[in-house]
Amino acid sequence: MSETLALARTSSEVQTQRLHRQLQATKRAYLRRSMLLILPLLALLVVGFLTPIGSLLTKSVENPEVATALPKTLALLVNWDDQTLPDESVFSALGEDLRSARSNGQLFALNRRLGYESTGLRSLSTAVLGRLPADGVNVRDALIKGVPTLADIKTWATLKQLGRPYTGFYWLAAFDLKMDAGQIRAVAPDKALYLDVLKRSLTIAGLVTVLCVLLGYPLAYWLSRQPARRANLLLILVLLPFWTSLIVRTASWIVLLQSGGLINNTLIDLGLLDKPLQLVFNRAGVLISMTHILLPFLILPLYAVMKGIDSRYERAAISLGAHPFTAFRRVYLPQTFAGVAAGALLVFIMAIGYYITPALLGGPGDQMISYFVAYYTNTTINWGMATALGSQLLLIVILLYWVYAKVSRPANRPA
Repeated sequence: MSETLALARTSSEVQTQRLHRQLQATKRAYLRRSMLLILPLLALLVVGFLTPIGSLLTKSVENPEVATALPKTLALLVNWDDQTLPDESVFSALGEDLRSARSNGQLFALNRRLGYESTGLRSLSTAVLGRLPADGVNVRDALIKGVPTLADIKTWATLKQLGRPYTGFYWLAAFDLKMDAGQIRAVAPDKALYLDVLKRSLTIAGLVTVLCVLLGYPLAYWLSRQPARRANLLLILVLLPFWTSLIVRTASWIVLLQSGGLINNTLIDLGLLDKPLQLVFNRAGVLISMTHILLPFLILPLYAVMKGIDSRYERAAISLGAHPFTAFRRVYLPQTFAGVAAGALLVFIMAIGYYITPALLGGPGDQMISYFVAYYTNTTINWGMATALGSQLLLIVILLYWVYAKVSRPANRPA
């Protein structure tokens, strides 16, 4: 009898193990099929999103120009004592490197990178090539006499520092900082620019977000209270601006807001104004146009949240003696915070990177970070500075998303 029980127990254990293996095999097959289904999306995410961001962050710290153009000079400067002028071999190597750079078409990139560091270094290569002795003898004396910049130890220290393949120059410059004698210092007040631009961008984006919330909340609330057929028709009107080009909408606001435009003429005809208001090429025009363009991005998520709120909660509060405003404030309003936060975050993120509207409707003091990103990308071809400023926007967006995730997490859900 005991042998029979032992055989039965063994058979049961074998079957259990077989079922466990089959279950694990089924799970692995399901996981493989799931991975194959999401593989195209994952590849698109890597190629279209992560790779460009990685390239952007890399270009903001890359520093190849000097290292590529002056390899022999930099190799000799590794053992330089940083206290006295380099010897004859370093000056000769500098001449050879510059001749080679000229023949290889590298002088433009070299001069541009040196000019970022100091305007006095922009013409260094031209001056050196013009003063090199033909026989290659006494190069040091000839260059010190003909190019006074090379008689300064700081010039050689700068060249040595710029020879590193990676640099924090662009990131420091994006925050109005610089590296001076191995220490990070603020730039001169007359050269500080980008922190003010960053504050201006945050201010404009914040004001546009507040205006969108103030205008969009009552409109979304009104839409959510309409019958379904009428609400759908009104939503089409809300979405109508999406079907018009951004440039066309911005140009239309220039026509409406100019001194002889429809808005000023109407206000004068009604006797509300004696002379036209200045509404274009200043901050007012930028705020009006951006608010109009971005308002649907707040209305839509807010409307979706409001449509899902049961109106019986308010009626129950009123039936229990609460004032209608109190019922709205304490029952209805808290349920819409998620929609307000999502819409406001979307509007702010889009507003902080706006370029066309401030460029066309704003004045010189209304340009945002995106204007300088476009300037360095298209005009000066300074990819390092452009990507460093663009990385500022990336970090701000990531920070905002992290704050939103923290704030919107339910209290009973673990972190």
